[in-house]
Amino acid sequence: MLKAQKVLMMTETSKHDLKPVLAPAFFAQVMQWFEALPHCKQLGIRYVSSSAGVVTLELPFSEAIIGNPETRVLHGGVVTTLIDTASGSAIYTLLPGPEGVATLDLRIDYLRPAKPDEPVFCTAECYRMTEHIAFTRATAYQDDINKPVAYAVGTFARTSAGKEG
Repeated sequence: MLKAQKVLMMTETSKHDLKPVLAPAFFAQVMQWFEALPHCKQLGIRYVSSSAGVVTLELPFSEAIIGNPETRVLHGGVVTTLIDTASGSAIYTLLPGPEGVATLDLRIDYLRPAKPDEPVFCTAECYRMTEHIAFTRATAYQDDINKPVAYAVGTFARTSAGKEG
């Protein structure tokens, strides 16, 4: 089984009918842009899967992202970056074209430390959008989405291209 298929089967979204992203070519460009951001590139954050309103990203384990050398637990900041990036990406699955999206608020409940030597995945969902605000929820996990590392909810400002915010 392909890795992306395995991850998708573990997510909550597999319980629902999956619809494709609104603008696949545009979304592919957005994901290339996210993966090329210096912070995401340094961390190795990668796209795994998507559907309308939902994105799963992967943060591979590396020695560089260990927060505590004695326990080899990942630094919480890298999990925050993964959650924020996945949440923002989920919004773009519902957009027809370029638009600015900025994090207004991101609340994260860390439930347990991420295990060393294993990747962390994040499945984020944009569950509501208004003209100016997008609302997301996300789950960071390793081998089982039902044993989360963290839960998060976020709000993001939307600014259409060509409009002043």
